[in-house]
This record gives sequence, C-alpha cells and structure tokens, in this order.
Amino acid sequence: MAAIITFIGWHDSGKTTLATEVVSHLKAFGYKVAVIKSSNETGIVFDTPGTDTDKHRQAGADSILLVAPDQMVLQTKNSNLSLTTLAHRYFPDVDIVIGEGFKGARRVSKIEVVRDPNQLLRNEVHGVIAVATDLEIAGDYVFGLDQSQEIASFIRKRFLKDGEKAQDKVSLLINGNKIPLKGFVQDALAGTVAGFVKSLKFSDDASEIELRIKLGRPAAKS
Repeated sequence: MAAIITFIGWHDSGKTTLATEVVSHLKAFGYKVAVIKSSNETGIVFDTPGTDTDKHRQAGADSILLVAPDQMVLQTKNSNLSLTTLAHRYFPDVDIVIGEGFKGARRVSKIEVVRDPNQLLRNEVHGVIAVATDLEIAGDYVFGLDQSQEIASFIRKRFLKDGEKAQDKVSLLINGNKIPLKGFVQDALAGTVAGFVKSLKFSDDASEIELRIKLGRPAAKS
C-alpha cells in the first residue's frame, strides 16, 4: 500500500513549487512517485507547458492524475499493458470500454474501418466482427461510414443486451488478465473477504471491496 501525503495552502502559496521539488528528490532516491493534483477550476487543459501538471511531469512523476470539477485526467508511463489489462485496471465500473487501435489485441472483438480496398486487415488479424466502409465489401455485418447509430445499436445488442447481462459479483485479475469465475466461486470469495472486513470492525456498511495482492517473486532455482 502506497504512503499518501499532500501539500495544502492558499492559491499561489507555493504548493506546486515545493511539491514538484519534493517529487524530484524522491525520484532521485529511486522511488516511484504518483501525483494527484486537485483543482477547483474548470476547463483546464491538461499537461500544457507551464501548467502544474506539466511541472510535476518535468519533475519526474511516474503518474499524474488531475481531479477537477468537470474532469479527471490520468497521465502515466506506458507499461506496454494489453487493452484488456488497461480496461480492467482503470475502468472497472463502466459497462463497456471502446478502444481505438490495438489491432493486435488478443481475444478482443474488433470493428474494422476501411477506406482503401488494398488495406484490409480482417484477413490478417483475429476478432473482426464487423466492417465500416463505403466500399462494396461482402460480409455478415457491413456498415456505412455514416451509420454510427446502427453500429452503436449493433454493439448494444451484441455486448450489452439492453442491460440484461448480470454483473459479476467478484472480478479476479491475475497480472491484469480477467479470470472467469463460476457463480459459486464468486459467492465463496465474496463471503470470505467480506467476513475478514467485518472482523476489522469497519464502521460503515461495505457495499464494495477492492483487494489487491502482490506476491513476491519466486526464488530462482539453483
């Protein structure tokens, strides 16, 4: 569990200057540092030169999260995570994650957008379930480039089922990959963890619990 400390003070008190200096020093010590910047302003352009978030980036922060009344913006270094890992790690509460790119993503359904008949991808990558194009292309699900509404309806029918799909009670991620669990296993895990939490005399009624476990690397065999 990461330690948490925050710098507070009135506007223009020097919080950002001091905090960025501390970030720089901690990075020099070899630590990984994340910064969460809170602001009451709206319409902030994230990470432009001279902004507080840019100053933290220049100081070497590994990850920066801006929290403002109208937005939250996260910037972090590329760890070469897969699309599924990114989706499960950063957006666990949404109903669907729409990607752009990631043509090599495994076990991910893809909609190919085609303008050039010599640049078809569906014969080279796995998981293409539909095509959006103005070309004459044969297929089960081919949409025009101006048929975004129809494509959205297709996605809704195929993946969301008008909200009828039951949500998992427990989500298990191992190294970022979601592991499917049968209902009785979900019930067993949820009951066990909830029992431990209850034994801690948690003051409020817990409706959702997040648990992250980091295992030490196995010792090298001699």
